[in-house]
Amino acid sequence: MNDSMMNLEEKFDRLEEYSRISGSIDLSLYLEYDVKRGLRDFNGKGVLTGLTEISDVVSYSLANGDKTPIDGELYYQGYPVQDLVKGFEKRRFGFEEITYTLLFGRLPTPPQLEEFLEILGELRDLPDTFVRDVVMKAPSSNMMNTLQKCVLTLYSYDDKPEDISIRNVLRQSMQLIAQFPLITVYGYHAYRHYHLDKSLVIRNPRKELSTAENILRLLRKDGSYTELEAKVLDVALVLHAEHGGGNNSTFTNHVVSSSGTDTYSAVAASLGSLKGPKHGGANLKVQEMFEAIREQVTDWENEDMIREYLLKILQKEAFDRTGLIYGIGHAVYTESDPRAVILKEYAQKLSVEKGRDKEFALYDRVERIAKDCIMSGRRIHKPVCANVDFYSGFVYHMLGLPKELYTPIFAISRISGWSAHRIEELVNGAKIIRPAYKYVGNHRPYVELGDREEAFRGLD
Repeated sequence: MNDSMMNLEEKFDRLEEYSRISGSIDLSLYLEYDVKRGLRDFNGKGVLTGLTEISDVVSYSLANGDKTPIDGELYYQGYPVQDLVKGFEKRRFGFEEITYTLLFGRLPTPPQLEEFLEILGELRDLPDTFVRDVVMKAPSSNMMNTLQKCVLTLYSYDDKPEDISIRNVLRQSMQLIAQFPLITVYGYHAYRHYHLDKSLVIRNPRKELSTAENILRLLRKDGSYTELEAKVLDVALVLHAEHGGGNNSTFTNHVVSSSGTDTYSAVAASLGSLKGPKHGGANLKVQEMFEAIREQVTDWENEDMIREYLLKILQKEAFDRTGLIYGIGHAVYTESDPRAVILKEYAQKLSVEKGRDKEFALYDRVERIAKDCIMSGRRIHKPVCANVDFYSGFVYHMLGLPKELYTPIFAISRISGWSAHRIEELVNGAKIIRPAYKYVGNHRPYVELGDREEAFRGLD
């Protein structure tokens, strides 16, 4: 570190030493002013802030005012996600069909789907020299930042970037949906080449292939994949495509879109939200936790040994000492997360093909035992269930996807939901989203610069 940087670091140290960082608020004030912290009520339920027709998340039935927990249900444009996955099970790939459904409000007819696939295929390209001039320049170690950079730069390649008419936003959205896999995989290759000194392989996409197939083809050195691998990745994309308007990144998209800004800015904001480990990065924590379990639990079939280690995790004595069993529990679902149920089925199929069925059995045992440990150890009376992150990381690991791409794969999928919600906001939103914050600081008189040392002495 040079002298000027050292001086700057010392100055920051003095700033931290001499200044009081603003923002520390007495938590009791949240109760006093009935503030819904995190837009959640006292019971943890999300505060109703909007209406949507795009998707519905259901976790209980209501009869005579009484709520009864039920197996979780997820609907895309009113269609149960289980039925959607079952409907295209024999036709190999469904992500593009689901994307059409989210954008246009209903399932496509065969001619409509064929035309939609042709359009996506034509859009599955990047502007001339974009890979060289943007993706390869100053590659980031985090692919979410690469995605953000590229999305914001695509603004400069658009002839009508500020046009927020529905037709133009739809065109921009479909372009981004088609381009996200390319930006993500090319960004990863650039990272490997420049940061890890690996060989650089850039392969062009094939227009006739699905999103899942193109991801695997572009990522792998030999471009090969099995039919089951592509199918499982496709199902994972479908299950991550949308999850109601209240999740953090989608709500971010609504908030930013309500200001009337351009599509690229709105999507970049959603990417920033999804990057956070409390949102899109959760499956990485599950994978890290299972690495610790595989190390510490020497007999994967010994349920007592598994239980003992999980209790240590809950008691903050093992793994990362946060007291959390990652992948278990959800803000809405209690009995089951339908996405986890579906993905678990495909994870089992893939584990057989990959010779990792014993590892899948470990996941199954941990899921069952962890739910019991959490409910009994924390005296929780409502059920807890595995969420989609519990199995998604395992699936990605079996597919050979690098950890750097786990959250970007989420983004490749969720851009479909973000796009649908952005269009819904533009069609229906007349007001900018602006929640209120209560000021709880003091009103103070202005003090002249030369008098402040004396005036502020002893206040810190």
